[in-house]
Amino acid sequence: MADNHLGDFLRARRADQRPEDVGMASYGTRRVAGLRREEVAVLAGVNADYYTRLEQGRERNPSPQVLDALGRALRLDPDARAHLYRLAGAAPGDHVAVHTADSVSPALRQLMDGYPNTPAFVVDRTLDILATNALADALYAPFDPADNLARMTFLDPAGRHFYTDWDRACQATVANLRHAAGFDPNDSRLRALVRTLTEHSTEFTRLWNAHTVRGKTRDAKHLLHPEVGALTLTYQAFDVRDAPGQQLVIYHAEPGSSSAQALGLLGSLHATRRPSEARRQGRG
Repeated sequence: MADNHLGDFLRARRADQRPEDVGMASYGTRRVAGLRREEVAVLAGVNADYYTRLEQGRERNPSPQVLDALGRALRLDPDARAHLYRLAGAAPGDHVAVHTADSVSPALRQLMDGYPNTPAFVVDRTLDILATNALADALYAPFDPADNLARMTFLDPAGRHFYTDWDRACQATVANLRHAAGFDPNDSRLRALVRTLTEHSTEFTRLWNAHTVRGKTRDAKHLLHPEVGALTLTYQAFDVRDAPGQQLVIYHAEPGSSSAQALGLLGSLHATRRPSEARRQGRG
């Protein structure tokens, strides 16, 4: 049977809404959480049988007008609304799957190295870390290896200690992967990653089945580094225009704060450590 990504998403979003959330009276015994299919159909102004076919995968090509109505009925935020469009093959301009380049351009690497006092790194849609500057290497030193943000969060024992609010980090990570799935649900790398995380983490499975969608933009991070202690950082994510699917992520500490001082100390520790390590390996 063909995958029914659109139907799965609609069911999950429907289950996340209660009648009182959308101004509807609740009536009768509810066997499942959330809205009934008929209620979503009423809110969206579509035929109930048609909406049922959408969820069941028997109808796969809703019009942009229907998608707009469903987005309003299910109270989708901009990321989730764009995800809905992509799953229906109707997102303007980005519904065609584009493979994310695995290599980072020399110019972008040079730009990252020009930020010696702030961690900077590049990720793809599946959260593989493609390139880092020196301070990002130092920041993620507790992980072995620092290869994929989702694997690091859920499967590396360091993750629970590194992320002070581990539950929030888990939610954001899964929402980012769901966002990636909207571009290409059949991407082999994404499917392999989800399979591994599902097999080894019940928390990931629970969050993945919730179908929450969010792209990386800007957020605060509360971290605990074993070498320098607590860090409160804000990150900004920027799309790499010449490599669709790649994002440059830059962490920033409030100037003069204890976190800024801790980042400076972390950079100094690793700067003095690298030459000695190189000498031990015969490179110095």
